[in-house]
Amino acid sequence: MSNARTPEVIPVWPGVVPDAELWQDAGPELERPLWENSRLVRNVSHPTLTVFLPDPDVATGTGIVICPGGAFHFLMVDKEGTEIADWLNPRGVAVFVLRYRVFPTADDDAEFLRIAEDPLSRRANMERVWPISVADGLQAIRTVREQAARFGIDPDRLGIMGFSAGGAVTAGTASGYTDPASRPSFAAPIYPVWREQPVPADAPPIFLAHASDDPLVSPQESIKLYTAWQQAGRRAELHIYAAGGHGFALWPQDLPSDTWIDRFWAWLQSEGFVPR
Repeated sequence: MSNARTPEVIPVWPGVVPDAELWQDAGPELERPLWENSRLVRNVSHPTLTVFLPDPDVATGTGIVICPGGAFHFLMVDKEGTEIADWLNPRGVAVFVLRYRVFPTADDDAEFLRIAEDPLSRRANMERVWPISVADGLQAIRTVREQAARFGIDPDRLGIMGFSAGGAVTAGTASGYTDPASRPSFAAPIYPVWREQPVPADAPPIFLAHASDDPLVSPQESIKLYTAWQQAGRRAELHIYAAGGHGFALWPQDLPSDTWIDRFWAWLQSEGFVPR
């Protein structure tokens, strides 16, 4: 459904984007389907939110900022973005797909594919851009919350979800906010990496899903997140599936991990963020 619409796109940062030095000489934002059914975006230097609103007849008043993954070098904007919106919109949830800043890459598909196929070899690049991407996540929450009335959502039911590197942005947002405006109401890092930091005393409830056989991100990352939330006395739910690999999103594999989104929906219901 999402591909048939022309959704609204809004800037994350009003006016000048902060901490922009890394992108001063970067090329334009690039959007290409380099793999089958996998449109991706790279060279994001001006973060944006793409808005997918549900039909008013089914709207629940809940909103979620979605952070696609891509090893902090690109964003899987369909697989871990618009396809999630397509699942959530009919259930009444407003979705805001975040294009957060990623490390700039050359306009050379062959060179880029070498990076995409071995992202862990660029760990230094990932570490450099990581806190800037999290800053975009925090500002995304502020931006949507400021316009909650216009989008028909309750500012107290605005969460964040992310996948892989986007899960890192989600976890960083859920533990790194500094004011009520940037605190997500709930968070769902899916197969995330986590840069460990103290969990706030009022940290939002968190939902986690991972696969035991993930070849890129150990499920221990989700276990560490869950443990940190538990030790802080905050609500957390963790699902680790025996098989599913990395980047399963909503693509069917005939494995138990296929049902994680149903577990997430049941969790939203149990936490009171959507009606039963």
